[in-house]
Amino acid sequence: MDKTGKTITRRENPNDVFVTPDTLVNLHFDLTAPYLKNGDQILDPCAHVTRKYYNKFIEHGFEADWCEITEGRDFFEYDGEATDVVCSNPPYSLIDMFLEKIISFDPRVVSLLIGFANLTTRRMEMMEKAGYRIAVFNLTKVFKWYGMSLIVVWVRDGGESVVGFDRKVHR
Repeated sequence: MDKTGKTITRRENPNDVFVTPDTLVNLHFDLTAPYLKNGDQILDPCAHVTRKYYNKFIEHGFEADWCEITEGRDFFEYDGEATDVVCSNPPYSLIDMFLEKIISFDPRVVSLLIGFANLTTRRMEMMEKAGYRIAVFNLTKVFKWYGMSLIVVWVRDGGESVVGFDRKVHR
């Protein structure tokens, strides 16, 4: 296990380990489903002990795999072989590392539940440079979670993003 994994598993107060409510897993799946293809290999890099995303994909007939640092299956050590779709609720404190690792797998679809403030222009630009566009942008509120959450689905298909951005400073 690398340094990151040790840090995560040894935290006394993990402040970004949240179990996604079933209704939100269902919504997340429904928003991702239009971009899935028969035979897709799905990965949930943060499955938690409940494996809600993993189970949802299996239930719908997809091949799926999972990682969960607290169970010794470190996403940062996962090889990503044959990963077509990544769908999860990753730890917001490690979002940059997660995006970089996900991009290295070159999946066709990346669908994440993140904090609204975590979708920065720099991160959108990172995904765009890797060939992804935002296909779905869905704000949601979860009881007792801080602020608004966002389901964002990136796809690599040459289409136009539903969210525009620029880094120009307007005066």
